[in-house]
Formats: sequence, structure tokens, C-alpha cells
Amino acid sequence: MSRNSALILILCVGSLSGCAADYLNHYDSVTLAAGDTQKYNSMLQTVDPLNPASRNTHIEGDGTRAAAVAQAYKYPPPPPPPPSITVNVGGSGVTKQ
Repeated sequence: MSRNSALILILCVGSLSGCAADYLNHYDSVTLAAGDTQKYNSMLQTVDPLNPASRNTHIEGDGTRAAAVAQAYKYPPPPPPPPSITVNVGGSGVTKQ
């Protein structure tokens, strides 16, 4: 076999294997995304799926209040002290008759 015929054979095999690789990428099985077409179509035909209040870009707020919240988040108040525990050592105070 000459060098030119071996080169032509390799080129033919390489071009045919490219077609086979593309064919193997098409599956005939169920995937995880199957079954969402009805939901997708209903969302596709919805005119405006967002909440109308989401268009409000003017958010009302007080700078002093926001600074106080940030300060309380940065330095939280100390936890309250644990409740005192009373331990009775001795008799129960119940007498027998």
C-alpha cells in the first residue's frame, strides 16, 4: 500500500467518523427536562409574568433607621443572663402520719 492511498484511507475514515459522532448525540430516551412543555408554553404566552409591584424602583426608606439596623446587625446586643437555679438540699417537707 502506497503512502498516498494510506493517507486517502485515513481521511475517508476520519470524515465518516465525524458523522457517526454527531449521530450518537441524538438520544431516543427520556431526559430530566422532559414533561415541562405545558408549563413552558403557558409561561411563553403570558403577557407579563412579573408582579406589578416589582417595577417600583423608588423604595421608601429612612437612612437613620437603616443605619440603626446595620449597627444592630454588626454589634448584636448581649444575650440575657441565664435564669437562676434553686437547688434544695434536705427534706422534701412532707411529713408522714
